[in-house]
Amino acid sequence: MTTRAAPHWARIGESSFVFGMWLLYGVHRTLGRLPFRLCLYPVVAWYWATRPLARRSSLEYLRRLQAAHGGVCAPGREPGLGHSLRHFLSFAETILDKLLAFSGRYPFDAVRLAGLEAMQAMIARGQGGIFVTAHVGCLELCRALADRCPGLQLTLLVHTRHAERFNAMLRRLDPGSRIELLQVTEVDPATAALLARKVEAGGFVAIAGDRVPVTRSKVVRVPFLGHDADFPVGPYVLAALLKCPLVLLGCVREGRAHAVGFELLAERVELPRGRRDAALAAYAAAFAGRLERLLQRAPYDWFNFYPFWAPADGAHRP
Repeated sequence: MTTRAAPHWARIGESSFVFGMWLLYGVHRTLGRLPFRLCLYPVVAWYWATRPLARRSSLEYLRRLQAAHGGVCAPGREPGLGHSLRHFLSFAETILDKLLAFSGRYPFDAVRLAGLEAMQAMIARGQGGIFVTAHVGCLELCRALADRCPGLQLTLLVHTRHAERFNAMLRRLDPGSRIELLQVTEVDPATAALLARKVEAGGFVAIAGDRVPVTRSKVVRVPFLGHDADFPVGPYVLAALLKCPLVLLGCVREGRAHAVGFELLAERVELPRGRRDAALAAYAAAFAGRLERLLQRAPYDWFNFYPFWAPADGAHRP
């Protein structure tokens, strides 16, 4: 039987509601988090009710996480619509955290940092690298590193089509931020050269390892939550090209705050001739395994609301 390819995530129309987020941000700034939530919940409930594909994708993820590791609901039960709605609410709360982080209003002292010593050592010797990350938690909280790692220069690669207005909003909140949002559709030679200069200058480039690029790109299919899924190889190819360390950057919510963690995946990414595809699959599988560990800690913090396990159209597989 032929497996039908899912629509690419970039074609599903992620609504950012920029005007609405400005409004809700103003509510929070004036009245606090409780009034913000009272305004937010009806909006999220409406969005959840009117987006069947996103709702089904949320349920698929939560049920596969429950089957693989538990922790979403009681043993022997299956996540239902209430769990999916909670997933959407977690995403909305995280959007607010992003705005608070960029405006400097987030309580950065409450952010727990793991693996900080290794990062400080890399920055002290002027060594840059590639962060492979995921759509988990609030990565903008890397601003919490500003006081503890004053030399950090971070570039986040974001998809142009969906990010432009939201990123403009973030830049208005903090035009002097040392976190640069680089909007790209694909990493072409010019972009690769730009990123190489940033890494050579001791900076770090963060690339999502859990979304297939927009253009026809090579992916590998590796196990994730008990089922095979497409993962991009771009972060590992770029790290091999730049001959720099590959570091996992993860962020999950813990209680009322967040934890940001760094874990060295490879001092150097090696892609031996003749075993290149196998090596890329091994790096992607290692990333997928660590992503599973993060999601066990924070089941509602993964924000990919599309059919993740279906083969993505336009992807090239070895």
